[in-house]
Amino acid sequence: MKKNFSDSEHAHLNELIAQTEKRTGAQMVLACVDRCDSYPELPWKAFAFGAALSGFLFLFLQLLFSYRAAPVLLAIMVTLAGGAVFALLTILLPQFARWFLSAHRIESEVKQYAQALFLEHELFATRSRKGILLLVTLFERRIEILPDRGLGHQLTDQNLRGVLDEMIPLLKRAKIYLAFEVGLEQLGGLMEPAAAGSEENELPDQIIEEKGA
Repeated sequence: MKKNFSDSEHAHLNELIAQTEKRTGAQMVLACVDRCDSYPELPWKAFAFGAALSGFLFLFLQLLFSYRAAPVLLAIMVTLAGGAVFALLTILLPQFARWFLSAHRIESEVKQYAQALFLEHELFATRSRKGILLLVTLFERRIEILPDRGLGHQLTDQNLRGVLDEMIPLLKRAKIYLAFEVGLEQLGGLMEPAAAGSEENELPDQIIEEKGA
């Protein structure tokens, strides 16, 4: 997968993670994933839409400019070509493919991927159950914040909604580094200072970067 952060950005984010953990006692893990699912249905959805649209346009132009019936073979070729072009665009252009992806499907896949990462990297294994996963997905352009139960009273759904509102506009402008930076600062401000002696680093500070599905 392509590199999403420069070396200096990596170093600065790792430093912010360490500072936030020392101040709050939480264990922060950042993850950046290309996509959470392959979404095999998208080319087919686009094909169906493109075929229907090109078929309608072909018929409309026939009625507009000629009273003669077009050859059946030509009509089929135009319809299939339109569908094929739309299907190809979903593969080449992520922003085009997202038009055929429902918000419910995105939400479900991102949440499921975040939960799998949380378990895979054992964020539940901290002594005080204060692990936090901050996941950014590039294709879906979504952010999922998954705190362990030891932080549930501090990081409520309402508080996390405010963090997401600050991060998502940056992600939509492809400013991934700034989105993470803002997210760390916002989360750090929501959590109470750590008790003395609870600053031990229990999870790696390195950012998880994966291609995903």
